[in-house]
Amino acid sequence: MNKSVYITQKIPECGLAILKKNRFNIEIKSEKQPVSKRELLERVRNKDGLICLLGDNIDKDIINAGSNLKIIATYSVGYDNIDVSYASKRGIMVTNTPGVLTDATAELTWALIFACARRIAESDRFIRKKEKWFWRPDLMVGTGLNNKILGIIGAGRIGQAVAYKAKGFNMEIVYTDLSRNRKLELLTGAKKSSLHTVLSKSDFITLHTPLMQETKHLISSNEFALMKPSAYLVNTSRGAVVNEKALVVALKSGQIAGAGLDVYENEPKVNPALLKLDNVVLLPHIGSATKEARDKMATMVAENVVIALSGKQPPNLVNH
Repeated sequence: MNKSVYITQKIPECGLAILKKNRFNIEIKSEKQPVSKRELLERVRNKDGLICLLGDNIDKDIINAGSNLKIIATYSVGYDNIDVSYASKRGIMVTNTPGVLTDATAELTWALIFACARRIAESDRFIRKKEKWFWRPDLMVGTGLNNKILGIIGAGRIGQAVAYKAKGFNMEIVYTDLSRNRKLELLTGAKKSSLHTVLSKSDFITLHTPLMQETKHLISSNEFALMKPSAYLVNTSRGAVVNEKALVVALKSGQIAGAGLDVYENEPKVNPALLKLDNVVLLPHIGSATKEARDKMATMVAENVVIALSGKQPPNLVNH
């Protein structure tokens, strides 16, 4: 009997083609809406593989319902939405799609840095109001990047890619990470520092940490108090790394100059207070949203499933 795979949202055709070539029975949620827990409990029954998204909560109930599951393959780098330890107990492999979205997310990080610094989104809204305006010295004045200090929290693949792109703007780079990155230091002149130093010294602070117990609300009231009033915070990692209530207070009070967010603490819900602020740029989690990156992710997630269902260990296994 052919292996069966349930996909919680349609992935790019290049990934589906790999699954079809291997003659898997594929079932895909048809509506462009998040799959409900009730539906997922039903659809995962008797499936050999599950391809899910970062927003799908794959808990013990789902894992137990998938009594035949051999692999849970997430179409994302992050996998904090999956109860990996319980999947491991059940002998189910869990895979992700690392590496292929590094450049896309680093590029989006820079898009947010530019948007914050030069008030791009705010200026766009200003023009769309179709009110009379004229050029004047104080119109939408932002800040330049040249010779500013870039602070990177988390020097993994994406954090490094962001740093490499900073050299074109003659920026000084400081970073904090669990370990020292000598290659990063050699190529960019970056200096490893404490979180306290990165926060207090930097003009632009960008987050690239996974969401774990240790990093939840890593940036909260005390951390905002350390930042310069002229500083900008950019988050393309995980929403809950930042305490959004504290962020709103910091933005409203002028404790920091602004922020750029691609992720949210209670995604897809966005704190209503953020929607009312002009000094924050808000994006709908599009860090990996380039055709090149999304196609590579689809290919990788499909290959992980094919290899796992052939009885072998896939290359992107996260529960060794």
